Amino acid sequence: MHSKKNISTDNTTMLEKSILNHYREQFGSDPEIIVRAPGRINLIGEHTDYNGGLVLPAAIDKAIWLAMGKRSDNLLKFSAYDLQDEFQGHVITLKKSEKGWPNYLLGVISELQKDGVEIEGVNVAFGGDIPIGAGLSSSAALESGMLSGLNQLFDLELKKMDIVKLAQRGENRFVGMNCGIMDMFASVMGRAESVVRIDCRSLEYEHFPFHTPDYTIVLCDSGVKHALVDSEYNTRRRECEEGVHLLQAVLPGIQTLRDVPLAALLENQARLPPVVFQRCKYVVEEIARVFAACDALKNNDLKELGDLMNQTSEGLRHGYEVTCAETDFLVDKATEQAAVIGARQVGGGFGGCTLNLVKASESNRFIENMQAEYQQRFGRSLVCHVVKLADGVEIMAA
Repeated sequence: MHSKKNISTDNTTMLEKSILNHYREQFGSDPEIIVRAPGRINLIGEHTDYNGGLVLPAAIDKAIWLAMGKRSDNLLKFSAYDLQDEFQGHVITLKKSEKGWPNYLLGVISELQKDGVEIEGVNVAFGGDIPIGAGLSSSAALESGMLSGLNQLFDLELKKMDIVKLAQRGENRFVGMNCGIMDMFASVMGRAESVVRIDCRSLEYEHFPFHTPDYTIVLCDSGVKHALVDSEYNTRRRECEEGVHLLQAVLPGIQTLRDVPLAALLENQARLPPVVFQRCKYVVEEIARVFAACDALKNNDLKELGDLMNQTSEGLRHGYEVTCAETDFLVDKATEQAAVIGARQVGGGFGGCTLNLVKASESNRFIENMQAEYQQRFGRSLVCHVVKLADGVEIMAA
């Protein structure tokens, strides 16, 4: 069960107040609780999750806020503040909405019902400042926040890991997106000034310190969402699976690339088609980089962390081949600047954001330089976000 914090008018954010007031306008009463559910970044460990590997995400200080209250008539009433749109459904006759966005909320209720958990109706008003389509997992934040709120309202006694798994199931089965568990995990388990290393095979996790007053994280959003990402993502998965299948002839104990030592992969390079070898080599090396990054954080060695990020960037570009001209340009321009110690594309690929570790005193100059360079090269604006690592889902009394 999540602890509740009282909302203080003095430190309540403007966004939080807006959602609170929106709830009052929509439903004619005060909500019972307000939930803050953060988005996430992934520091290192890209495309390792579906290979049984490890990832290193963190919750960030951009979030979805949900104002929630119980109903006694089995109705579900949702109001999306940012979209200025409403939805009404019924707990007993739950079905997908053609609008799309309500399904992230309905999906977690559907999964609760499959587990035999009954809830009554609920009012929800929500909105946030997680940029949509930037790869910061606004959908996972919405699902994790909804479940955490229902857990509090209806005394469901769900543990944090239950919420993580239910949120993933809701997106996989109801929404229809075959995502991994990292996004929900980071949103629920996040901790300020920390990253969380998740073993995607065992679901064991450990927090590592990320106290970096001299450096800041700047995200540069290319604004590109290529149609390639879904088809190429599935292709990469198949190539990795093909590599494992071919290697099992000489390494019979392996199940995923997580089990393959780099030396064994190199020894058996001739057994794999060249492209499959490239994909496998990137993944095996990237899994090792997650462990190395955790060691660097424990030693407060940000230079080493930046070097590892740069290695990931090279691997994504030349080994896994999931970058695009815009993100390559952003990474190249970032690494030309002395204030930057690490830069790479984040997310599934072919667009989205780049993540940059930038000297804090130079962050404004960095952003100005990047925006000018991007405008000149591609003729469109570059949106940048400075983010801090934050706590996971929090519930507050309204």
